[in-house]
Amino acid sequence: MSPPRMRRALFITLVSCLITIHQTRLVNRCDLATLLHQEEMDGFEGYSLSDWLCLAFVESNFNISKVNENVDGSFDYGIFQINSHYWCNDHQSHSENICHLECQELLNPNLLSTIHCARKIVSAMGGMKNWVDWKMHCSGRPLSYWITGCHLG
Repeated sequence: MSPPRMRRALFITLVSCLITIHQTRLVNRCDLATLLHQEEMDGFEGYSLSDWLCLAFVESNFNISKVNENVDGSFDYGIFQINSHYWCNDHQSHSENICHLECQELLNPNLLSTIHCARKIVSAMGGMKNWVDWKMHCSGRPLSYWITGCHLG
């Protein structure tokens, strides 16, 4: 391989790595707890901050930028993996768009659109049981350790 081609290949590889790194945006557990506390999510519809943190962990591993394609062609977006078929519009599949927002807004690091949509979801029939992973891994379990060490003042 000639030096210019090698430099080009190295540059493309480096840019690809940087794009991959940029696409994964993780939020700190205690920072998320603080934001959820500020947005009055502790106790909302009977769910504690620990429930919300457990949900964020089991759905996305605290990854704000996670997008997952489902077998039905819909997509799940963001830290709570909110589904495009019901809750947001991704312009790729039919959506009821109950939260009245673009799915890309669920990838925003300020998380306010995500929190407001999550409020609608848990206010709907089924509450957090709308998330299968929360039901399997969080429901009915002791969860207080999720806020251990977090200063919510």
